[in-house]
This record gives sequence, C-alpha cells and structure tokens, in this order.
Amino acid sequence: MDSPILSYTDACLLIAAFRKDDERNSQAVAIIEDKRRTFIVSDALWLEVMPAALRNKRRAEVEFYERFFARARHIPMSDAIMRRARELAGRYFLDAMDAIHIACALHAGADQFISAENSTKRMFLVQEMPVLTIALR
Repeated sequence: MDSPILSYTDACLLIAAFRKDDERNSQAVAIIEDKRRTFIVSDALWLEVMPAALRNKRRAEVEFYERFFARARHIPMSDAIMRRARELAGRYFLDAMDAIHIACALHAGADQFISAENSTKRMFLVQEMPVLTIALR
C-alpha cells in the first residue's frame, strides 16, 4: 500500500466542499474524501471556518467541519511556525493567513498544500512545497 499523501488545505477548499452551489464543490469534495490523503490541520484553519458557522447557527456546516477536523492530524501553533510564516510572508509577500497556513504545512511535513483560490494569488509562488489549486481560473 502507498504512503498517505499528507495534505494541508486552506479554508477556501473546505468552504467549497461544504457549499453545494459552489462551482468547485465536486472537486473539493473529491479531495476531502480521498482515502489516500491524511489531512493536517491547525488552530488557524479552525479559526477561519468555525466562528462564522457557529455565530450564524449553521449546524450542518459546523458538523461538516467538525467531522473533517476529527479525522485530521492536528498540529499546535508554535513560535517556530510563526517565524516561518513571517519569513514566507516577507519572501513572497503573502497575505497573513496564507503565510500561516503554508508555514503550518511545512512544519508538519505536508506533501502538498491545496487551495480553491485562483492561481494568481501570491501563495502559488512558494517554492518550498507544491501549492495546488482546484480553481477553475
């Protein structure tokens, strides 16, 4: 049996996987449900998706995220991750959360970072690991 693909995803991919009306939904669901993958998550990812779902009492969305987080490998935030995020942000001029997510992925030894963002975002310039997208443009 092949080794699992260690994957870190951003909030955009999780939201696309939940929202049936999102044009990227089927691709996002296929990635989330891919049995070959082991997902890595952080508190930063939780903070991006859960508060709005909880605040707006979107029970199905909360449950979807809870299921995803329950089966993923959690890495705690650390000073080392934040230093790496600052380094990445400075080198590639990344948005704050993109830098934090990619730093988490690198710290955890992820094989790839997967997003649903358009490939024009600066995160796709990162050379330290494959940054993939399911964006249609």
